[in-house]
Amino acid sequence: MIQLMRNVKAYRDGEWKPSEILIANGKIEQIADRIKVTYDGLEEVDGNGMTAIPGYIDQHVHITGGGGEGSFITQVPPLKFSEPVKAGVTTIVGLLGTDGTTRSVANLVAKTKALKEFGLTAYCLTGNYNYPSPTLTGNVMDDIVFVDEIIGVKIAISDHRSSNMTKESLIKLASDTRVAGMLSGKPGIVHLHTGSGKAQLDMLFDIVESTEIPIKTFRPTHLAAKYDAAIRFAKMGGYIDFTCDPNDMFNRSALLVRSMDEAPEGSVTISTDGNGSLPIWNEKNEMIGIGAGSISALHSTIKAMVEMQNCPLEKAIKPVTENVAKALNLYPAKGVLADGADADIVLLDENLKINTVYAMGKCMLKDGEMQVSAYFEF
Repeated sequence: MIQLMRNVKAYRDGEWKPSEILIANGKIEQIADRIKVTYDGLEEVDGNGMTAIPGYIDQHVHITGGGGEGSFITQVPPLKFSEPVKAGVTTIVGLLGTDGTTRSVANLVAKTKALKEFGLTAYCLTGNYNYPSPTLTGNVMDDIVFVDEIIGVKIAISDHRSSNMTKESLIKLASDTRVAGMLSGKPGIVHLHTGSGKAQLDMLFDIVESTEIPIKTFRPTHLAAKYDAAIRFAKMGGYIDFTCDPNDMFNRSALLVRSMDEAPEGSVTISTDGNGSLPIWNEKNEMIGIGAGSISALHSTIKAMVEMQNCPLEKAIKPVTENVAKALNLYPAKGVLADGADADIVLLDENLKINTVYAMGKCMLKDGEMQVSAYFEF
């Protein structure tokens, strides 16, 4: 199918310009002021003057559901297929959390494959909070090398729910993961849940300063409460990932804008912890409440950065488009609207509300209504 999207605004050559986008075989063939094309089967799409941005990339989503810290009744349900679409997310990375027992890497890979069949770009991480890491094949390296969807490993540090792994164990895991990524042409990342423990990122600083493992192998997340350490990590050459906080949108959006100003260009990413459990702990690490992350918080955060912090839209979207695409070795196919990129396109109305979503050239959402249907979704 060949489609021509007319009458949209896109950020090109340093400014927002009236644009047309030619889509063929899931790719952007051309984006320009005006495109002349003659084709009998051409489908023309009127963008109605809306703003076109790249589809979002959420690199931290519990697609099989999270939780269980308060027993079985606190498990968070799996992600519904429509949720990322309605949130403008066209590329997703699934992972496990505390629970690697009732949820498995096999469950995770199956759900990732389902999201791909649905029309999204989907990847996942082997492992979970535990060490040694649970895997599909019995080995982290083999998981990354031989399972197409797996691009790295998840682990937890500085958290009372983690396995409290040693420096030597993390060095071994990172070394294996990096080499597996090299062998398979994948990013080969160690995605680190960082809890509220006293050590914060100290082990990472020690490893980076004392070994030859590149700092970009390590991808710490949940860094808002470890802001100073995060900025230090970014200035050393690493990527830093902040989690959305829909319950404190003003302060979290302010922190994100501040981080983009203080950290090196391109080093800040944002993710949601979607469908992950958000337990509330007292000073004795006893759970006294629980909530759940939502993938919809990604766009809400971008809106807050623009509307509450006066951050230009083209800057606000970078941590969820271009920056994270580069961090996952997906750029320039992902994270940008440009000739040759994947046709992952989100159209925003004048109020920055998500109106239309294309994933790999397929219209998934139009005028706020789903255009594709999933089995068993009610």
